[in-house]
Amino acid sequence: MAYLLLTLTVLFWAGNFVLARALHTEFEPITLAFYRWSLALMILLPFWLPRAWKVRSLLARYWFRLSVLGLLGVASFNTLLYEGLQMTLATNATLLQSAIPIIILLISVLFLGEHVSGRQWLGVVLSLSGVLMIISQGDPTLLLQLAFNEGDLWVLGAVLAWAAYSLLLRSKPADVEGFVFLGFTIMVAVIVLFPLSILEQGGALPQLTWTPAIVITVVYMAVCPSILSYLFWNRGVAELGAPRAGLFIHLIPLFGLLLSALFLGENVQAFHLLGITLIFLGIYLAVVAKTLSRIFKQKES
Repeated sequence: MAYLLLTLTVLFWAGNFVLARALHTEFEPITLAFYRWSLALMILLPFWLPRAWKVRSLLARYWFRLSVLGLLGVASFNTLLYEGLQMTLATNATLLQSAIPIIILLISVLFLGEHVSGRQWLGVVLSLSGVLMIISQGDPTLLLQLAFNEGDLWVLGAVLAWAAYSLLLRSKPADVEGFVFLGFTIMVAVIVLFPLSILEQGGALPQLTWTPAIVITVVYMAVCPSILSYLFWNRGVAELGAPRAGLFIHLIPLFGLLLSALFLGENVQAFHLLGITLIFLGIYLAVVAKTLSRIFKQKES
């Protein structure tokens, strides 16, 4: 189940990535994040409040820990990513995001003392090679021609925030259920983003012309890459651990490619297929193979 949840997570994020880039002329980045998470909170609120009230003593006890997770994973990650997409190419942003699994592994080994197997490292290298194959269109020399700019620093900040969030999920209190945890972190993000969006608009309330296309886009952002993806990601990390779950980030360019082919009519070429193969092979080696081996051993015993 964790594999399906993580796959759906990055599929929704790939759609969010494409839409955020498409709307960068319509929204200021903080305002976009504020509308997205405000709508997500309004959708959750009727279901969240009764559950949160029952565990209000737990939320009061762990408010600081939960608030840090909300700032890193909800407020910071998306806002920094949207800010970066105002100034950089989607290719650069995708390349930087592909570093998330490596950063998670390095922090796990260097600072948390976790053991990472050689098979996991090989899986990361293979899947990263697949990402680079797709980004470079099969020509590695194109990677040397990429020009990085200020927007890439914002995206790098988002990458570091997400890596930290994923690793710190282990500190989430076990007695705070996932739905209550998600609602609390979203509420923290909305509280933080509201004054920042006003400052971004020069002291005025965020204004926007709500066309049908924008409404549909914001609703999608609030439901799929926000509510559903965060529930799925948190569950996947809880079951597999951050180092293994992080590898699914490499599926984002793959799903971006598929969405572009499906909705924009872009052609799938040989280097795409090679990149896809490397990504899946890497995820298999680092994540799936170990699970299958454990299942077979249980059956034999």
